[in-house]
Amino acid sequence: MNDLQLHFADYLPVAAYLLLLFYLGRRAWRKTDASNQSDFLLANRTLSLPAFVATLVTTWYGGILGVGEFTYLYGISTWIVFGLPYYVFALLFALFLARKIRTGEQLTIADRFAVSYGKPAAVLAGVFLLFMTSPAPYILMIAVLLQAVFGWTLLPSLITGTLASVIYVFFGGFRSVVNTDKLQFLLMYGGFVLLLVFCVVEFGGFEFLTAKLPARHFSPSGGNSLQVIVVWFFLASWTFVDPGFHQRCAAAGTPQLARRGIFISVVFWFLFDGLTVTCGLYAAAVLPDINPALAFPLLAEKVLPVFLKGIFFTALLAVIMSTIDSFTFLSALTFGRDIVWRLSAVPDENRVASYTRWGLLLTAAVSILLAWLLPSIIQLWYVIGSLFIPPMLLPLLTSYFPKFKMTPGRTLTVMLAGFSLSLLWFISGKVNMIDGVAVYPLGVEPFFPGLLLSVAGYSFNKFIRLKV
Repeated sequence: MNDLQLHFADYLPVAAYLLLLFYLGRRAWRKTDASNQSDFLLANRTLSLPAFVATLVTTWYGGILGVGEFTYLYGISTWIVFGLPYYVFALLFALFLARKIRTGEQLTIADRFAVSYGKPAAVLAGVFLLFMTSPAPYILMIAVLLQAVFGWTLLPSLITGTLASVIYVFFGGFRSVVNTDKLQFLLMYGGFVLLLVFCVVEFGGFEFLTAKLPARHFSPSGGNSLQVIVVWFFLASWTFVDPGFHQRCAAAGTPQLARRGIFISVVFWFLFDGLTVTCGLYAAAVLPDINPALAFPLLAEKVLPVFLKGIFFTALLAVIMSTIDSFTFLSALTFGRDIVWRLSAVPDENRVASYTRWGLLLTAAVSILLAWLLPSIIQLWYVIGSLFIPPMLLPLLTSYFPKFKMTPGRTLTVMLAGFSLSLLWFISGKVNMIDGVAVYPLGVEPFFPGLLLSVAGYSFNKFIRLKV
């Protein structure tokens, strides 16, 4: 049982959702001044509190099939891996960075690097961010759904899912992303509340789950090694260098709104984690021997009646598409503004929207290729985070706290060294595979060597400054 069988009535909510999505995106396009960078990239810094929360919450949840897969395999440890760490780092972001970002004049993270460390470091940061904002994992998720429903092969599913998710962003910019996120916010919560209610009614509550599932599904580790859990925990520091967080804080109506909006978002993430993890446990309890990536849609196939199943399928699409459009726009912005525009002999702000739109097309094509070549959602997350968080984390954080900041030359050196070491560590592990599992030097995951080298560089710099 790994295919979805949708009735004609199940397609009606999907069709209505897509039509409404394009209407909202087009409506935002009409209000957007593409020649104004602040308007095209940040909606003129006018986000209200509801809009801020809706766009931040939905964008951070695109990995819904990955959450279902992890819960199906490892139980409540999903909350330890994908929930708790992100609350911690989001709250730290709100406390120490949100107001600083909103009160600054910079439009992007690379702008911050340019002001703090100069153009070379800004361009290198742009290159790293281009990979970090790749929507490839989310494009892969929507392709998996399309394959399950229509029986298509992977490549046409990737192309169709990408086009449906980004076409309205091409014209409307960030305002289109925010407008559509409001609709997707309502759908994601409504869909999972619907699924959970039907599961409880049909199978029973917590007693049913404990009777049906092995003990490891209720273990904090879920059977994973401590090192793997620790790596996943620190991968949540991605929050600090996530362009989506920075973009939304920069676009908030006021600095206070940006901080308050993150606090409220954490509450909504906690609630949604409760919904998704519980639904994932029900899938593991009642659906043995399925493709774990399809845990949620196949559970809906089993318990939901016609039309309501279509509503839940629409909710899944909404969760994934809300992240695809945002990440694709961020990646395109990074390519168009932070790299091409910044390297132009005579940077022209009026051409930023044009560069970004070309970047949108390039980003979509490259992401489709990545998802086709590396068709594992969790692996894509793990590899991207392990390689690009170590060189970005400390340079970005210290740019807001000058007494810890290094000179431009030293910063560039530490960024290159941290990335290079993590990359070499990763390649070494892939070269020395045993039974399909990478064997890394000293048994240490690639994330740690790059981060430790970066910490060592900053510590040495601090020591030199104290000596002087």
